[in-house]
Amino acid sequence: MPADPHTTDEAPGDPAASGRVREFRLPDLGEGLTESEILRWHVAEGEVVELNQVIADVETAKAVVELPSPCAGVVLRLLEGAGTVVEVGTPIISFTLPVPGASPGAPQGPTAVAGGEPGTPDAGGAPRRREPTLVGYGATPEQEGRPRRRSRSVGRACPGSAPQLPEPEGPPLAERRAPLSGPRARPTPDVPPAAGPPAPPVTGSAVPHPAERPRSTPPVRKLARDLGIALDTLTGSGPGALITREDVLAALTQPPTPREADGPRHVDPAGPGTPREAPAGRATPPGEARLPIRGIRKLTAAAMVSSAFTAPHATEFLTIDVTPTLELLEEVRRNPASTGTRITMLSVVAKAVCIAAARNPSLNSSWDERAQEIVQYAGVNLGIAAATPRGLVVPNIKGAERLTLLELARALAALTETARSGRTTPAALAGGTLSITNIGVFGIDAGTPILTPGEAAILAVGAVRRMPWEYRDAVALRSVLTLSLSFDHRLVDGEQGSHFLADVGTILSRPAMVLAMV
Repeated sequence: MPADPHTTDEAPGDPAASGRVREFRLPDLGEGLTESEILRWHVAEGEVVELNQVIADVETAKAVVELPSPCAGVVLRLLEGAGTVVEVGTPIISFTLPVPGASPGAPQGPTAVAGGEPGTPDAGGAPRRREPTLVGYGATPEQEGRPRRRSRSVGRACPGSAPQLPEPEGPPLAERRAPLSGPRARPTPDVPPAAGPPAPPVTGSAVPHPAERPRSTPPVRKLARDLGIALDTLTGSGPGALITREDVLAALTQPPTPREADGPRHVDPAGPGTPREAPAGRATPPGEARLPIRGIRKLTAAAMVSSAFTAPHATEFLTIDVTPTLELLEEVRRNPASTGTRITMLSVVAKAVCIAAARNPSLNSSWDERAQEIVQYAGVNLGIAAATPRGLVVPNIKGAERLTLLELARALAALTETARSGRTTPAALAGGTLSITNIGVFGIDAGTPILTPGEAAILAVGAVRRMPWEYRDAVALRSVLTLSLSFDHRLVDGEQGSHFLADVGTILSRPAMVLAMV
């Protein structure tokens, strides 16, 4: 078995080492994220730590995560400062490990640690145990085959580990990415190394021969030009290394390696989220601010671009009288069983969506481009769009179709509170199948919501208004709201989307009809 990929044992003789030294690399905290920001350290250099003790708070593009220690020992160095955005795989902290038989804080002499199989004796004679990989660390199975940009080398190889393959010739992938100045920009030609014999002069055109160009279809090439992605920087996942639309869109969510990747990393003294000065040569007008694109904003931008360029959206609207539902809510709130639980209109909408999804399964499905299949889910993982101080997140309620109205109301309250406090976990943000966005809380009546990538539909719930409405052959003031349904027209036809929206509207306008629909 290979050694833990998130830790690296330093070679003996390191001048900083007073014992066995282990570097801990920033792990992938789930969902294939490529970078995270260290918000704060909970330990200091020289401090004794235990296995799984929280050592830092790390902010991914989705959530704030507590990072536990991978081992017991003494903190040797904090390799990255608070406020630094760090790529996955970068060493962030090093530990001095205790010599067998000695206390963690006791003085220790330099000792080499073998990097062989777990369970083999180390230099001290005790069996070396592989530290368990933390839950959520590592790419999901779906992302194992996704093309990834080459990350920079970090740390040193463990003694006894498999030999590393040489780096491919040519500049890093980020240096070969086409500039974003125009759709016909060519890849940057290779730059010869600073040292060594001079490169022979280049003759002819720098444009590769058509036979050497990466294989792709015309629509994919057009998409790549529109997004400023150079196809020769991607590895195709299709048959015969064919570059697919998914390969191009996946490249959007993976930031290129900076040119100064091997140089010292800069920590902004002003802290994360602080407005930056304008680039050299451009004066900043009074009142203008420049904010770094990262965290949730960066993830949201990539997700919206991916959704807009992948799924053909269609949106339908339905305005209904929800006065009967509001009257029902008053009765439910008077029920002693609901004491302490705030049951809202959104709770009823969530229940209606689950019932309508069971009657119209195409709305609770996803499009698998690689397998050329439509995946219809057995249950509903109901996503709820939540506005937080960090930005928009869409955590989901797993198995929402199994919950009663009262249980849904409690789950919604807990989900919203967790999101607003910034404690939403990556697991809660993953695996959604169908989403709701409540734009009514902002006083908006209707909109055209963009799909969450990988989902077939999203329902926007408008504000409840008192309006003149036809009721029992007369005009009366009634409580009215508008529902807006966006769906992926690749797998949902207009008829299916209309049936789904009509079912939700029927439940909200005539709650008693639930008995005839389930």
